Amino acid sequence: MEPYSCDTFVALPPATIGNRIIFGKNSDRLCDEVQEVVYFPAAVHDNGEHLKCTYIEIDQVPETYAVVLSRPAWLWGAEMGANEHGVCIGNEAVWGREEVCNEEALLGMDLVRLGLERADTAEKALKVIVDLLEKYGQGGNCTEGRMEFSYHNSFLIADRSEAWILETAGKYWAAEKVEEGVRNISNQLSITTKVDQEHPDMRNYAKQKGWWDGKKEFDFAATYSYLDTAKMMTSSGRYCEGYKLLNKHKGNITFETMMEILRDKPSGINMEGEFLTTASMVSVLPQDSNLPCIHFFTGTPDPERSVFKPFIFVPHISQLLDTSSPTFELEDPVKKKPHLKIKPDRRHLLYQKHQQALDVIDNNEDKARTMLDNMRKLEKEIFKEMESVLQNKHLDMDKIVNLFPQSTKDEIRIYKANISS
Repeated sequence: MEPYSCDTFVALPPATIGNRIIFGKNSDRLCDEVQEVVYFPAAVHDNGEHLKCTYIEIDQVPETYAVVLSRPAWLWGAEMGANEHGVCIGNEAVWGREEVCNEEALLGMDLVRLGLERADTAEKALKVIVDLLEKYGQGGNCTEGRMEFSYHNSFLIADRSEAWILETAGKYWAAEKVEEGVRNISNQLSITTKVDQEHPDMRNYAKQKGWWDGKKEFDFAATYSYLDTAKMMTSSGRYCEGYKLLNKHKGNITFETMMEILRDKPSGINMEGEFLTTASMVSVLPQDSNLPCIHFFTGTPDPERSVFKPFIFVPHISQLLDTSSPTFELEDPVKKKPHLKIKPDRRHLLYQKHQQALDVIDNNEDKARTMLDNMRKLEKEIFKEMESVLQNKHLDMDKIVNLFPQSTKDEIRIYKANISS
């Protein structure tokens, strides 16, 4: 079983229905890690201000955009998220020939949030991430508590018109532009010979290390990792399985199709075990800028037994209290040095009720059937309403500001009814 084996997907016209780009990600992490869904409004910052990320401080920028994030509750960054301009980013752990740095720097998850806060297009987010990578580097423990775990990162970045794959090895990187069809990333380098942007010294460094002779066609994944890229699309790994699932639905992909892919257990995309799918996200990015982008989050483990709840950026959003974890401020072990090897209880209300409901599902077949039926009914109502928004361009602002919090309360109500009965 591959640890931290996330999967991120994008489908663009003509692979999708209705001139929409569909983004999706499963975040697969330690089974007891809580992921929260949080919103941060746009902000203006003072000149010379500094920003504390998970481990290090960096220079703040004059202005940051509004973001919605799904993130492990102990850190500053995010596993996945979106901003008010319809930019979505998800990251993956990757390893290769370049040594992983254990020194504290920016986590890949910090780079996800920084890209979202600072860029209004996918390509600008790519530039934000690589510039920060050059200036501050990537590294540090990616888990809370006793386990030490570090990795390099790959990113899938999408907006209303295109997507970019960005893959890194230390400070070196390559990027591939995706303008149509389908693409996915998993826990391996996947950019081969189509390199649309790159670190200026990436090829020279590979030559110096003896990884590339400078004569044969440059293949990023083959050079910077140990992959046989000729067999990459025929192996039994999750990267290949994810690509097959996307291709199976090519031409008819909707946001519901993407959710079904994220729920797929036989492929390993919906992970179970010590490392499992702790949270999921699907976004609809219409190419028509008059239509809103809609971002669905679970905020709970196992998408098969969770509800995808919608979020739309509008002014005066209600705070997402039921999916926000308790804060510990100065007592937080992550903020203390040396970092304490203890984990506080970070479960938010939705997570707690979902956990209790899973216990019921596992022990009572009748209740399990009723509860799952009610969850799917709730989802169907939500999807119908969101499809209407996408078709009619009509937004009921009073409803939209409470859209995600209300959907969360409806989900909690289903759990409570079955826990107490």
